[in-house]
Amino acid sequence: MIKKTAIAFATSILLGAGASLTALPAAAADAPVKAEQVKSLPNIAILATGGTIASRGSGSLSLTDYGVGSGHKPVGIEVLTDAVPEIKNFANITGEQIFNVGSSKLSVANELTLAKRINEFLAKKDVDGIVVTHGTDTLEETAYFLNLVVKSDKPVVLVGSMRPATGLSADGPLNLVNAVALAASPEAKGKGVMVSMNDKIGSAFGVTKTNTTNVATFQCPDTGCLGIMQNNKPFFFNINTKRHTTNSEFDISKLNALPRVEINYASLGQDGSLIRSMIKMGVKGIVSAGLGHGNVPDDVMEALKEAKKAGIKVVIASRVPTGMITPVGKFTREGFQSAMLHNPQKARILLMMALTETDNDADIQRMFDQY
Repeated sequence: MIKKTAIAFATSILLGAGASLTALPAAAADAPVKAEQVKSLPNIAILATGGTIASRGSGSLSLTDYGVGSGHKPVGIEVLTDAVPEIKNFANITGEQIFNVGSSKLSVANELTLAKRINEFLAKKDVDGIVVTHGTDTLEETAYFLNLVVKSDKPVVLVGSMRPATGLSADGPLNLVNAVALAASPEAKGKGVMVSMNDKIGSAFGVTKTNTTNVATFQCPDTGCLGIMQNNKPFFFNINTKRHTTNSEFDISKLNALPRVEINYASLGQDGSLIRSMIKMGVKGIVSAGLGHGNVPDDVMEALKEAKKAGIKVVIASRVPTGMITPVGKFTREGFQSAMLHNPQKARILLMMALTETDNDADIQRMFDQY
């Protein structure tokens, strides 16, 4: 396959690389990427899961109407990497297509599959780091989950794009180059799972998607980003103080499923019927995405108390984008736990993992303090 430049990325995907991909055997798009091995460079494995970075639109101006399914032929990992040969300036590249779906359709089973495969790769002496290409809808949840369960201090970097591979001014090419350069950097070791988007380096704990379509969507509003990418080089100016990866107590090696935890999104005038439905469903945990500082209407509070009496763990978070839930007072008196700085979706991930280890309220609160 003829290598294309990053500048012509959109055109190559739509016309050149896309045509080459359709001419390949069915299994070729999922085959490992072959690279000339340069002994002096780190060895980085790119694990592809799909998402906007691997999506096609109907034309170069189709920036929000695209997909990896439903009539849209996905961009396989080989096409994606061949379209930006510059990544081989930073590392020897191998790759594997784990799955190829939009991240809004990922399941907990997918998360477990990905995490276990990453741990298998990182256990190899000839793998120095991992880059995961991922859709942006749930990228922060996957990053945070991996931050809890990856068992290596080698860099793991998640990357995606806000514009499809066929789009004018697609952001995927530079994001991918930066992600590989970051994963290949000695300075990235031991930093925990990171997200590299739009020249910023975010910690899995602090990063969140803040805008539906803008390329600068991933921000760290409470913690600040870990650093920036400048000319494909990482500059770190913040420290991740949370427990992660090799310092994590969580182990998924023998897990095939996680306890069911659901989120209740509070709103003006809401009653507790949704929470009572969750109780009947047999959930193991509920995250309350409350109003303001975790507040909820009276009947919602009564339903949360009922859930607690039924043995369900209740964690209080907020639908507000920033700020901490104070871990004392009206919620803790009811035996609820505080999500601290975790947004509802990350609180759900942590509560699922916490319930694989304990049902003790104090231990669960400790985990929300430390991770």
